Amino acid sequence: MNCWHCGRSIEVIAGKDRIGFRDDCPGCDRALHVCLNCALYDPSYNNACREPMAERVVDKERFNFCEYFTPGENRRPAQSAKTGTQNKLEDLFKKK
Repeated sequence: MNCWHCGRSIEVIAGKDRIGFRDDCPGCDRALHVCLNCALYDPSYNNACREPMAERVVDKERFNFCEYFTPGENRRPAQSAKTGTQNKLEDLFKKK
C-alpha cells in the first residue's frame, strides 16, 4: 500500500502483516490506520465507507479503531486544496 499523505510505499504481506492502530508512516510520520488508507474508503458511500457495519469515523486522516480496516492500494498522496489554491494565487500575483 502507499501512504495516503506522502505516497511512500509500505510493504504489507496479505494475510500475514497487519497495520496496527497506532502504526506510523516511516516517511512522513502520519498515521497509517486511517480511512484514507483503507480499501473500503469510498467518498460516494454513506460515511465514506463501503462496509455498512463500520462505525462512523469523522476525521478520515486520523488513526481509528475500525476492525474492518484493509490496506488499500495505489492511493495518491493527498494535496491540500488550500495549498493548490494558494500556489495559484502566488503565481498570479508574482512580482517580476
